[in-house]
Amino acid sequence: MKFSLAFSPCPNDTFIFDALVNQKIDTKGISFEVFLEDVQTLNEWAMQGKMDFSKISYGVWNKVNHQYSLLNSGGALGKGVGPLLITKPGNINSVNDMTIAIPGENTTAHLLFSLAYPNATKKVFKVFHEIENAVLNGEVDAGVIIHENRFTYEEKGLVKIVDLGTYWEETQQLPIPLGGIIAKKTIDPAIIQQVDALIKQSIEYAFAHYPTVAPFVSEHAQEMSEEVMRQHINLYVNNFSLDLGDEGLQAVEKLTHN
Repeated sequence: MKFSLAFSPCPNDTFIFDALVNQKIDTKGISFEVFLEDVQTLNEWAMQGKMDFSKISYGVWNKVNHQYSLLNSGGALGKGVGPLLITKPGNINSVNDMTIAIPGENTTAHLLFSLAYPNATKKVFKVFHEIENAVLNGEVDAGVIIHENRFTYEEKGLVKIVDLGTYWEETQQLPIPLGGIIAKKTIDPAIIQQVDALIKQSIEYAFAHYPTVAPFVSEHAQEMSEEVMRQHINLYVNNFSLDLGDEGLQAVEKLTHN
Protein backbone atom coordinates (compact mmCIF):
# COMPACT_ATOMS: atom_id res chain seq x y z
CA MET A 1 0.00 0.00 0.00
CA LYS A 2 1.62 3.23 -1.18
CA PHE A 3 0.63 6.82 -0.41
CA SER A 4 1.98 10.26 -1.28
CA LEU A 5 3.57 12.13 1.62
CA ALA A 6 4.87 15.71 1.57
CA PHE A 7 6.89 17.60 4.15
CA SER A 8 9.62 20.24 4.22
CA PRO A 9 13.38 19.56 3.90
CA CYS A 10 13.91 21.29 7.27
CA PRO A 11 15.69 19.24 9.95
CA ASN A 12 12.65 18.96 12.21
CA ASP A 13 10.57 17.31 9.45
CA THR A 14 13.32 15.07 8.09
CA PHE A 15 14.16 14.05 11.69
CA ILE A 16 10.50 13.11 12.28
CA PHE A 17 9.97 11.17 9.06
CA ASP A 18 13.40 9.55 8.48
CA ALA A 19 12.65 6.21 10.16
CA LEU A 20 9.22 6.00 8.52
CA VAL A 21 10.09 6.82 4.91
CA ASN A 22 13.42 4.97 4.98
CA GLN A 23 11.87 1.83 6.52
CA LYS A 24 13.96 1.90 9.70
CA ILE A 25 10.83 0.77 11.51
CA ASP A 26 8.25 -1.86 10.55
CA THR A 27 5.74 0.13 8.49
CA LYS A 28 3.21 -2.72 8.33
CA GLY A 29 3.25 -2.88 4.55
CA ILE A 30 2.69 0.86 4.09
CA SER A 31 5.16 2.85 1.97
CA PHE A 32 5.31 6.42 0.72
CA GLU A 33 6.21 8.42 -2.35
CA VAL A 34 7.95 11.37 -0.70
CA PHE A 35 7.87 15.00 -1.84
CA LEU A 36 9.99 17.65 -0.10
CA GLU A 37 8.95 21.27 -0.59
CA ASP A 38 8.87 24.61 1.22
CA VAL A 39 5.91 25.14 3.52
CA GLN A 40 4.02 27.58 1.28
CA THR A 41 4.11 25.02 -1.57
CA LEU A 42 2.84 22.35 0.85
CA ASN A 43 -0.01 24.67 1.84
CA GLU A 44 -0.93 25.29 -1.79
CA TRP A 45 -0.85 21.57 -2.56
CA ALA A 46 -3.11 20.91 0.43
CA MET A 47 -5.63 23.45 -0.88
CA GLN A 48 -5.54 21.55 -4.19
CA GLY A 49 -5.98 18.20 -2.39
CA LYS A 50 -2.81 16.97 -4.07
CA MET A 51 -1.24 14.74 -1.36
CA ASP A 52 -2.56 11.81 0.67
CA PHE A 53 -0.56 12.88 3.75
CA SER A 54 1.14 16.25 4.19
CA LYS A 55 2.69 18.75 6.58
CA ILE A 56 0.87 22.09 6.53
CA SER A 57 0.92 25.41 8.36
CA TYR A 58 -1.96 25.81 10.77
CA GLY A 59 -2.51 29.10 8.95
CA VAL A 60 -4.14 27.13 6.12
CA TRP A 61 -6.04 24.56 8.22
CA ASN A 62 -9.46 26.27 7.87
CA LYS A 63 -9.11 26.10 4.08
CA VAL A 64 -8.37 22.37 3.91
CA ASN A 65 -10.22 20.77 6.84
CA HIS A 66 -13.20 19.89 4.63
CA GLN A 67 -11.08 17.32 2.82
CA TYR A 68 -8.34 16.47 5.35
CA SER A 69 -8.16 15.16 8.91
CA LEU A 70 -5.54 16.34 11.41
CA LEU A 71 -3.19 13.73 12.86
CA ASN A 72 -2.01 13.71 16.47
CA SER A 73 1.64 13.07 15.62
CA GLY A 74 4.35 14.77 13.57
CA GLY A 75 3.46 18.42 14.05
CA ALA A 76 5.38 21.46 15.29
CA LEU A 77 3.92 23.13 18.34
CA GLY A 78 5.50 24.43 21.51
CA LYS A 79 6.70 27.34 23.61
CA GLY A 80 9.46 29.69 22.50
CA VAL A 81 9.19 28.43 18.91
CA GLY A 82 7.45 31.34 17.23
CA PRO A 83 8.46 33.40 14.19
CA LEU A 84 10.60 36.51 14.74
CA LEU A 85 10.13 39.93 13.15
CA ILE A 86 13.62 41.23 12.30
CA THR A 87 15.20 44.29 10.67
CA LYS A 88 18.50 46.13 10.24
CA PRO A 89 19.88 48.04 13.26
CA GLY A 90 18.55 51.59 13.49
CA ASN A 91 15.63 50.75 11.24
CA ILE A 92 12.99 50.28 13.94
CA ASN A 93 10.12 52.57 12.94
CA SER A 94 6.41 51.93 13.27
CA VAL A 95 5.81 48.40 11.98
CA ASN A 96 2.57 49.59 10.38
CA ASP A 97 4.61 51.84 8.06
CA MET A 98 7.18 49.18 7.12
CA THR A 99 7.29 46.90 4.11
CA ILE A 100 7.42 43.41 5.62
CA ALA A 101 8.58 40.18 3.99
CA ILE A 102 6.40 37.22 5.03
CA PRO A 103 7.22 33.52 4.41
CA GLY A 104 4.08 32.72 2.40
CA GLU A 105 0.52 34.00 2.50
CA ASN A 106 -1.00 30.89 4.09
CA THR A 107 1.68 30.28 6.71
CA THR A 108 1.16 30.35 10.46
CA ALA A 109 3.86 33.04 10.53
CA HIS A 110 1.60 35.31 8.47
CA LEU A 111 -1.38 34.55 10.70
CA LEU A 112 0.59 35.34 13.87
CA PHE A 113 2.00 38.54 12.34
CA SER A 114 -1.52 39.66 11.35
CA LEU A 115 -2.82 39.04 14.86
CA ALA A 116 0.01 41.11 16.35
CA TYR A 117 -0.08 43.85 13.68
CA PRO A 118 -3.58 43.95 12.14
CA ASN A 119 -2.91 47.39 10.60
CA ALA A 120 0.35 46.46 8.85
CA THR A 121 -0.63 46.05 5.21
CA LYS A 122 2.59 46.53 3.21
CA LYS A 123 3.51 42.84 2.85
CA VAL A 124 5.70 40.99 0.38
CA PHE A 125 5.41 37.19 0.28
CA LYS A 126 8.66 35.27 -0.16
CA VAL A 127 10.12 31.80 0.35
CA PHE A 128 11.38 31.71 3.96
CA HIS A 129 15.11 31.40 3.13
CA GLU A 130 15.04 34.55 0.93
CA ILE A 131 13.84 36.86 3.71
CA GLU A 132 17.10 37.67 5.54
CA ASN A 133 18.75 38.81 2.30
CA ALA A 134 15.70 40.86 1.30
CA VAL A 135 16.06 42.77 4.60
CA LEU A 136 19.85 43.08 4.26
CA ASN A 137 19.74 44.46 0.72
CA GLY A 138 16.96 46.94 1.55
CA GLU A 139 14.33 45.32 -0.66
CA VAL A 140 12.06 45.31 2.42
CA ASP A 141 12.21 47.13 5.77
CA ALA A 142 11.71 44.05 7.91
CA GLY A 143 10.93 40.35 7.66
CA VAL A 144 9.26 37.52 9.51
CA ILE A 145 11.71 34.64 9.85
CA ILE A 146 11.08 30.99 10.66
CA HIS A 147 13.03 27.72 10.78
CA GLU A 148 16.83 27.89 10.96
CA ASN A 149 16.96 31.63 10.22
CA ARG A 150 16.13 32.33 13.85
CA PHE A 151 19.57 30.88 14.68
CA THR A 152 21.49 32.87 12.06
CA TYR A 153 19.96 36.36 11.78
CA GLU A 154 22.19 37.91 14.47
CA GLU A 155 25.36 36.64 12.77
CA LYS A 156 24.22 38.56 9.69
CA GLY A 157 23.90 41.80 11.67
CA LEU A 158 20.11 41.83 11.90
CA VAL A 159 18.11 42.63 15.04
CA LYS A 160 14.81 41.43 16.45
CA ILE A 161 11.83 43.78 16.65
CA VAL A 162 9.51 41.27 18.33
CA ASP A 163 9.13 37.56 18.94
CA LEU A 164 5.67 36.82 17.51
CA GLY A 165 5.57 33.58 19.46
CA THR A 166 6.05 35.39 22.76
CA TYR A 167 3.23 37.75 21.76
CA TRP A 168 0.94 34.75 21.18
CA GLU A 169 1.95 32.99 24.42
CA GLU A 170 1.47 36.10 26.55
CA THR A 171 -1.91 37.01 25.07
CA GLN A 172 -3.35 33.48 24.76
CA GLN A 173 -1.57 31.51 27.52
CA LEU A 174 -1.16 28.62 25.09
CA PRO A 175 1.70 27.00 23.15
CA ILE A 176 2.21 28.14 19.55
CA PRO A 177 0.77 25.86 16.88
CA LEU A 178 3.03 26.14 13.84
CA GLY A 179 2.27 23.16 11.62
CA GLY A 180 0.57 19.78 11.63
CA ILE A 181 0.23 16.60 9.60
CA ILE A 182 -2.97 15.99 7.67
CA ALA A 183 -4.50 12.96 5.93
CA LYS A 184 -7.05 12.79 3.11
CA LYS A 185 -10.48 11.96 4.50
CA THR A 186 -11.03 9.54 1.59
CA ILE A 187 -8.40 7.18 3.07
CA ASP A 188 -9.68 4.35 5.28
CA PRO A 189 -9.78 5.73 8.88
CA ALA A 190 -8.02 2.58 10.13
CA ILE A 191 -5.11 3.30 7.76
CA ILE A 192 -4.97 6.95 8.88
CA GLN A 193 -4.82 5.80 12.50
CA GLN A 194 -2.06 3.34 11.59
CA VAL A 195 0.00 6.03 9.83
CA ASP A 196 -0.50 8.35 12.79
CA ALA A 197 0.90 5.65 15.09
CA LEU A 198 3.81 4.99 12.67
CA ILE A 199 4.77 8.69 12.65
CA LYS A 200 4.89 8.62 16.46
CA GLN A 201 7.03 5.47 16.28
CA SER A 202 9.31 7.18 13.73
CA ILE A 203 9.85 10.11 16.14
CA GLU A 204 10.55 7.73 19.03
CA TYR A 205 13.13 5.93 16.86
CA ALA A 206 14.77 9.27 15.98
CA PHE A 207 14.95 10.33 19.63
CA ALA A 208 16.38 6.94 20.63
CA HIS A 209 19.30 7.50 18.21
CA TYR A 210 19.74 11.23 18.92
CA PRO A 211 21.99 13.32 19.05
CA THR A 212 23.36 11.47 16.01
CA VAL A 213 22.08 13.36 12.95
CA ALA A 214 20.87 10.87 10.33
CA PRO A 215 22.17 11.25 6.73
CA PHE A 216 18.58 11.88 5.56
CA VAL A 217 18.49 14.98 7.78
CA SER A 218 21.90 16.37 6.85
CA GLU A 219 21.59 15.78 3.09
CA HIS A 220 18.51 18.02 2.94
CA ALA A 221 19.74 20.67 5.38
CA GLN A 222 21.19 23.10 2.79
CA GLU A 223 24.75 23.53 4.12
CA MET A 224 23.54 23.93 7.70
CA SER A 225 26.07 23.07 10.40
CA GLU A 226 25.30 20.09 12.63
CA GLU A 227 24.98 22.50 15.54
CA VAL A 228 22.23 24.47 13.77
CA MET A 229 20.50 21.21 12.72
CA ARG A 230 20.41 20.12 16.35
CA GLN A 231 19.18 23.55 17.51
CA HIS A 232 16.44 23.24 14.92
CA ILE A 233 15.43 19.74 16.07
CA ASN A 234 15.65 20.64 19.77
CA LEU A 235 13.39 23.64 19.27
CA TYR A 236 10.70 22.21 17.01
CA VAL A 237 10.46 18.49 17.90
CA ASN A 238 9.02 17.82 21.36
CA ASN A 239 6.25 16.01 23.22
CA PHE A 240 3.63 17.84 21.16
CA SER A 241 5.21 16.26 18.06
CA LEU A 242 4.56 12.83 19.57
CA ASP A 243 0.98 13.71 20.46
CA LEU A 244 -0.90 17.02 20.21
CA GLY A 245 -2.95 16.20 23.31
CA ASP A 246 -5.73 18.38 24.73
CA GLU A 247 -3.54 21.47 25.18
CA GLY A 248 -2.22 21.22 21.63
CA LEU A 249 -5.71 20.83 20.16
CA GLN A 250 -6.92 23.78 22.23
CA ALA A 251 -4.06 25.92 20.83
CA VAL A 252 -4.89 24.90 17.25
CA GLU A 253 -8.56 25.66 17.83
CA LYS A 254 -7.73 29.08 19.29
CA LEU A 255 -5.34 30.06 16.48
CA THR A 256 -7.58 28.94 13.64
CA HIS A 257 -10.69 30.63 15.04
CA ASN A 258 -9.13 34.04 15.73
